[in-house]
Amino acid sequence: MRAVPAPKVWVTGLTVGAIAAVAVLAVKADEGTKPTAAPRPSASASAHPSASPTKSTPAAVPDDSGTGRRIVYSLAEKRVWLVDASDAAQRTFPVWPGTVSPDPGTYKVDVRRDATTGSDGVQIEHIIYFASKSGLSIAFSNAVDGSSPPAVASSAQTSGIRMAKADGSALWTFGETGTSVVVVA
Repeated sequence: MRAVPAPKVWVTGLTVGAIAAVAVLAVKADEGTKPTAAPRPSASASAHPSASPTKSTPAAVPDDSGTGRRIVYSLAEKRVWLVDASDAAQRTFPVWPGTVSPDPGTYKVDVRRDATTGSDGVQIEHIIYFASKSGLSIAFSNAVDGSSPPAVASSAQTSGIRMAKADGSALWTFGETGTSVVVVA
C-alpha cells in the first residue's frame, strides 16, 4: 500500500492579511457601544400619570389652595399634595381620577375605611371619603395589589381617586378624620 501525500496548502500573504483584518474588525465592533432597548410606553401610560413620582423637583403647592395642614388635590394636574401646618409640602404624587370629579372647594375627611371592593371590582384599601357628587361618594384609595385602575367605558361613572400603594399609605397616615381637603381646578 502506498501512502498518499498530504495536500499542499498554499496560503498567500494576501489571504493571511484579509483574515487578520476581519478578526480585528470583529473585535473592534464588539468593543463599541451596544444599543440598549428602551422600554416602550404602554397604551395606558399615555392615558394615566406615572404610578410613582419622579426624582425631579416636585410641583409647587397650588397658590389658591389655602393655608395650614391640608390635603390638596389639583383636578388639572391630577396630583395630590400633603401639606403640613407650616404650608410645606411633605409629599406630592400623581393620581388616577375617576370619571366623576369633585367640584373645586374645601372639604373635610369624613369617613375612613380600611378596605373594600371598588366599583371596578378591584380590591382597594386606605379609602378616605371627603365629598359626593351625582349621587356618588368621592374618595382617595389605592389598589391592594398596587395596580392602576383599568380603563372603564366612557359611560361608566366612577368616583375613586386612585394612587400608587406607597402614596395611599402616606395619605392614610396623613388624612385623619377632619383633615381639610382642598380641591383646586
